[in-house]
Amino acid sequence: MKGAALLLVLILAGCVGASPRRHLVACADPNNLPFSNRAGAGFENKLAALIAAELHADLSYVWWAQRRGYVRNTLGEGKCDFWPGVASTVETVATSRPYYRSSYMFVTRARDGLAGLTLDDPRLKRLRIGVQMVGNDAMNTPPAHALARRGIVGNVRGYMLYGDYAQPNPPAAIVAAVAKGDVDVALVWGPLAGYFAKSSPVPLRLEKVTPWLDDAQWPMAYDISVGVRKDDGALLRGIDAVLARRAGAIRALLARYDVPTG
Repeated sequence: MKGAALLLVLILAGCVGASPRRHLVACADPNNLPFSNRAGAGFENKLAALIAAELHADLSYVWWAQRRGYVRNTLGEGKCDFWPGVASTVETVATSRPYYRSSYMFVTRARDGLAGLTLDDPRLKRLRIGVQMVGNDAMNTPPAHALARRGIVGNVRGYMLYGDYAQPNPPAAIVAAVAKGDVDVALVWGPLAGYFAKSSPVPLRLEKVTPWLDDAQWPMAYDISVGVRKDDGALLRGIDAVLARRAGAIRALLARYDVPTG
């Protein structure tokens, strides 16, 4: 009995002295492949899991559609700790070292022979063009502004970046439009273009949109980081260390999702 009592005392002492396991909450969109979804199938889900594991933390999510007010309603209100995919130049959050750089892509049907397009290509004036739209002119995507600046408007069709959330992966519609022949070329953010082109029933061609910076104000390429609250320097340093230490695994993750990088 004395031995059993001593063992019980030691067990209880260990429980009392044990530190609680760390817990991290990621901000993510519930319906936005290839980035994230509720099933955890996106590459940002995988990155969030890797960061949590490396920091010896449990992981949970705050789900919020990435529409206007996303940062304010998630990180801004302290509902989550980090956002796995934010442009490195965003000023409302603190951003980690970039873990990839991608570009808007020209997406065309491979059989159409439209290689070598640029924003200044005269072919764009006669082709049916799809562009991603956010909502109003002040919030449109850089390719939409670049085309409008060149007077290319009448042959352009907009595809809402948010789309119909009743459907899975609403941003995929613009890539599907190229495959179906609704448009001849679409200007699509790289990760979306690469991921959905791979599963297209019609072979598609992807090429970077150039020039990468239009009119000295509309970039076509962005560095992407992990965002945290500005007052959470300790977490930012921890995430930076993970991104550096696991850079090879992250490159392999992006390659599995056909993310155009560089």
